[in-house]
Amino acid sequence: MTPKEIILNILSKDKLKNPRPGVGNPVSSTTIEQMEMTGSFFPEAHYDAGKMFELARANYEILEYDIIMPIFSVVIESYAIGCKVDWGRQDMMPQIRGNIWKSYEDIDIKKDFVLNHAVKAVLECISMLKKSYPDVAVAGKVFGPWTLGYHFFGVEKFLIKTQDNPSEVKDILRKLSEVTLLFADAQINAGADILTVADHATMDLCSPGAYRDFLIPIHSMLAKEIKVPTMLHICGDTLDRIEYICQTGVDAFHFDSKVDACKAAGVNNGRIALIGNINNPLTLLFKGLEDVRREVTYAINCGIDIIGPECAVPLTTPLENLKEISRFAKSFKR
Repeated sequence: MTPKEIILNILSKDKLKNPRPGVGNPVSSTTIEQMEMTGSFFPEAHYDAGKMFELARANYEILEYDIIMPIFSVVIESYAIGCKVDWGRQDMMPQIRGNIWKSYEDIDIKKDFVLNHAVKAVLECISMLKKSYPDVAVAGKVFGPWTLGYHFFGVEKFLIKTQDNPSEVKDILRKLSEVTLLFADAQINAGADILTVADHATMDLCSPGAYRDFLIPIHSMLAKEIKVPTMLHICGDTLDRIEYICQTGVDAFHFDSKVDACKAAGVNNGRIALIGNINNPLTLLFKGLEDVRREVTYAINCGIDIIGPECAVPLTTPLENLKEISRFAKSFKR
């Protein structure tokens, strides 16, 4: 079976047809070592299609993952809408610098933001990957409206609104969902087989009640409207909202090592695919191959469907640890 067939089977709940677990990361697996091997470096690889392509294909060519994810940063759509961005450097990811709106009335989404040069680079790269790797799952990535709220309004100001004016927040989320869907549609039209929806509604920033009240409706709508399989990504401890996530209709949840794999699988009870949750900062960055194999074994035994890093990996993560995830996970037969 091809890598793409394995991933699509998992996301369509036909995973029992697969000879092995899937392997991949719905967010960034890029490191400085991979930049040096491919000759493609940050920050140019964030907004130059050719450089993005060369670096992204390391997901398959070097790491041997079943998923190629070409969008390394969190800033593309926010930059295209009008946020100032520090594009970082080889050893530092881009960051949003300053916010642009204060209230719902300020929101101004120009639908031609998909013509922005950084957005166009993503779309061109996805098309190149689709043509060059038809048997590998090419993943697009968009940010959900909760995260976009942080970018456009500021984290603190946005979260204060959830307490002071929840009806405005619901209006904001519905409006910002337009950005998510427009960018998603553009990536699907460019050739994305699957799509990551990253929305940073972790326990530290969003209570279970807030997820229930604000985000079940929004994530359910996104899962319905996005026309390819969706993988929801949320960092941090999310055990208290997996039950809610399973109600949204997303096809998979990519989760953090702060959640025990067996506990996540227990709450999920086979309703959606689970992806992750090999520890980034501790195991992959600082430990060795035996530790990686131990975590991979535990995740597979717990029933995790696609094995990979829990989140975007630190840029100095040793290459051999990332490769070991694939080598060892593929040795397990169903």
